[in-house]
Amino acid sequence: MKKIVALAAMATLTMASNVMAQDGEAVYQKACKTCHEMGIAGAPKVHDAAAWEPRLGKGMDALVGSVKTGMNAMPPGGMCMDCTDEDLKAAIEFMSK
Repeated sequence: MKKIVALAAMATLTMASNVMAQDGEAVYQKACKTCHEMGIAGAPKVHDAAAWEPRLGKGMDALVGSVKTGMNAMPPGGMCMDCTDEDLKAAIEFMSK
């Protein structure tokens, strides 16, 4: 019985963490900063509105799609293996302002 309760608690915690969106700055710090801080391999720099403007012009869904599939030197998921679409949107919004 204790095993079942422990497994149920673990499953609940796992599902709860997957449902809650991560803060954009937190996602940036853990997964995006390495490349976007200095613009490595052509990555638009964080808070460089001019660099982000043409990308934002494509629409948020297109940007999230690019992150998910990878683009140029950016690997699929952009180094965030546990990010949801909402997490990626939050990170993009943080970096582009």
